[in-house]
Amino acid sequence: MLKKSNLIEFWGVYKQRKTAVFGLAIVAVFVLAIALAPYIAPYDPSLRIGAAFEPPSWQHLLGTNDIGVDILSELIYAGRISLMVGLIAASLVVMTGSTVGLISGYFGGVVDEILMRMTDIVLILPRFPLMIVMAAYLGPGMWTIIFVYSVVGWASLARQVRSQILSVKESTFVEASRAIGAGNTHIMISHILPNIGGIIIANGVMEIMFAILTEAGLSFLGLGDPTHKSWGVMLYFAQIRGAFLWGAWWWIFPPGLCISLISCGFNFIGTALNDLFSLKLGKR
Repeated sequence: MLKKSNLIEFWGVYKQRKTAVFGLAIVAVFVLAIALAPYIAPYDPSLRIGAAFEPPSWQHLLGTNDIGVDILSELIYAGRISLMVGLIAASLVVMTGSTVGLISGYFGGVVDEILMRMTDIVLILPRFPLMIVMAAYLGPGMWTIIFVYSVVGWASLARQVRSQILSVKESTFVEASRAIGAGNTHIMISHILPNIGGIIIANGVMEIMFAILTEAGLSFLGLGDPTHKSWGVMLYFAQIRGAFLWGAWWWIFPPGLCISLISCGFNFIGTALNDLFSLKLGKR
């Protein structure tokens, strides 16, 4: 368990990176807005409360869509779905990639050869076209997107974890654990994982960004869940219901901006964490 002093020390180093702090602030604002959606959303996003394609006004700060739904309210609630997809998909990718990389790097030999050949196959496949095909075959839906992303997104992390394992498993504390009779499972969980946990966390944060962008892209193509509107689904409906033809920029620009901002936030955080933890591993 992390000690309070370690967290304070880490924050002292982290806050020296202005982009990292800026990214954390962006994500914090989005998370707070999403958590407080029932209290800050001006209207129920499932109700028609105005005329179609009303431009922004004091009554509707971001206007309305083609059926009179308040865009701002819809935008706040849609953030819940986008972030949830990102978190769940990233978690599955991290668990799969970390497990494959850990087993492959630690045991080596035939196990390493088999797992890395599988990883290579996944890496050389065109990810987004493959996800489009899989999502179209399985049918549109939020859980479909989560599934297809987790199936094809783990390979890069597995490679990175394996490369770290190859270095860490030769350390003196690992050899000492073997010498006193510690089992492989105990060594991997108690000694190796804590030493590469930072890199896994950093990659996990980046995976949230990639998952959000992937969800937005697939949803924009009509492969999202229309009953659970995300920012990508909002853009999809804006496209098919004439927002571009009507010049309803207030329906197009806000979800696109939200996707860009939260992606930048996670990117800034992930990049900073990766640099900090890589520097720590280099000094080990």
